[in-house]
Amino acid sequence: MGFSVGQVARFAGVTVRTLHHYDKAGLLSPGERSPAGYRLYGDADLARLQQILFYRELGFPLDEIAVILRDPQATALRRLRERQGRLRAEIARLERLAEVAEHAIEVQRTGVTLTPEERFEVFGEISFDLSYATEAQLKWQDSAVYRETMARAEAHTKEDWRQLMREAAAWRAELLAAFEAAEPADGERAMDLAEEHRRHLTRWFTSCPPDTHRRIADDLAADPRAFALLVPPSQQCPGLAAYVSKAIHANASRRDGSRTDPEEHP
Repeated sequence: MGFSVGQVARFAGVTVRTLHHYDKAGLLSPGERSPAGYRLYGDADLARLQQILFYRELGFPLDEIAVILRDPQATALRRLRERQGRLRAEIARLERLAEVAEHAIEVQRTGVTLTPEERFEVFGEISFDLSYATEAQLKWQDSAVYRETMARAEAHTKEDWRQLMREAAAWRAELLAAFEAAEPADGERAMDLAEEHRRHLTRWFTSCPPDTHRRIADDLAADPRAFALLVPPSQQCPGLAAYVSKAIHANASRRDGSRTDPEEHP
């Protein structure tokens, strides 16, 4: 029993136009006829179509497939090996492109133009969560402050990042010492550390007035991904994020003379 062109197109997952093209090219012509004279595909035709689709999936052009099918014993293995080599080369090229694309995405999202190896060398445990960076970009991309921050980050050299990270590490050591000593978050020592953090942001990224610093403080307390950019997980301890947030709010109030309900930012 043979199958019509429409039936074959449906179960082979190709179009009727494709089958007609194969027929016109002399690659696959239905070999049977119905009692009414319609051309039908028999079992041998379907087996040949399966071979054609296999080679097409591997990327062979139709003229090469025709050569292979004319004398599969003589040409199939050699051509498959050649195609395998080209596919492996293409896979390697695409993998390199994927790495380039990934790095470009990281630069767009974080503003850091260092290579992955340089990032590890400079940042160590501090890692950039691309989901957080992407959310920040979508949320703040129309903000002049965000655009300035990203532009200045992209302009930083490797040595700039090294100096920035040295300052950040020294600041974290002082923060942890104050926290472990149970210094109050709204006390002078903690507020001075908050002020140092605000000036660090202004020096390296963008102007950070008290209101901007308050928003950063809220983000640090609410989102672990944000706090991990400030203090790596290995150095974190319970209550530290809230402590930093409260210290920043207290310092902001000290600077602009506003009053903050102490219960609002525990």
